[in-house]
Amino acid sequence: MTLLAALDAQPIRPRVLLYPLGVWVVMAVVAIANGGFREVVLIPRVGSYRGHVLSTALLVGAILVVSFLYFSWTPIDYSQGELVVVGVLWTVLTVGFEFVVGYVEGTPVSVTLGQYDVLAGQVWIAVPLTLLFAPLLFGWYLS
Repeated sequence: MTLLAALDAQPIRPRVLLYPLGVWVVMAVVAIANGGFREVVLIPRVGSYRGHVLSTALLVGAILVVSFLYFSWTPIDYSQGELVVVGVLWTVLTVGFEFVVGYVEGTPVSVTLGQYDVLAGQVWIAVPLTLLFAPLLFGWYLS
């Protein structure tokens, strides 16, 4: 059965999305702490670009750990479709949060979009990709 067929075959239960919202809040707090660590510790020691890369790698690792812990702990039996929805939800919330914070800080949209420019050496795209696929990976693997 393909993933699209699985999405069509199983209804999405909105109530099972509440816990993943709480998990996303935990990951957002971890991401903010990671950003502080990057600015205070990493960048002064290794420079801006290396600090960005190391910070991104640390955040990807933290997202994977939090996702693994949640999906190994939760008693909810998620369908494949629900796991896809969780990944999309986490990704949309994160990217939306990033753009809202950038707007509040006065950062031009072009600068925020520039963080996704892989051809310019940016690695941030790894974070939303991890958020997108971690629920499906761990939800499927641990079920």
